[in-house]
Amino acid sequence: MSNNPLQTNNITKCFAKTCRSTLCQTPPVKGKKRCRMHYGAKGIGTPKGSQNAFKHGRYSRETIANRKETVMLIRQFRALLREISLI
Repeated sequence: MSNNPLQTNNITKCFAKTCRSTLCQTPPVKGKKRCRMHYGAKGIGTPKGSQNAFKHGRYSRETIANRKETVMLIRQFRALLREISLI
């Protein structure tokens, strides 16, 4: 091993896919697999519980539960209609 700081034989590359569909050649952040521009740095991303990306709530827990309950009620109603018409 040499003491040359420019020698990068043991440094891996980020290899994340860039916008141009090529591989990133930047070295990763220490202790991470990606470079600072590809979410390797600490503190990257939105804080927990951020509502900035909330658009419509179609996939929120509450909406999914309401849809499941509605489907169940429709199935029960159809079964009841089948029973009534057969009697």
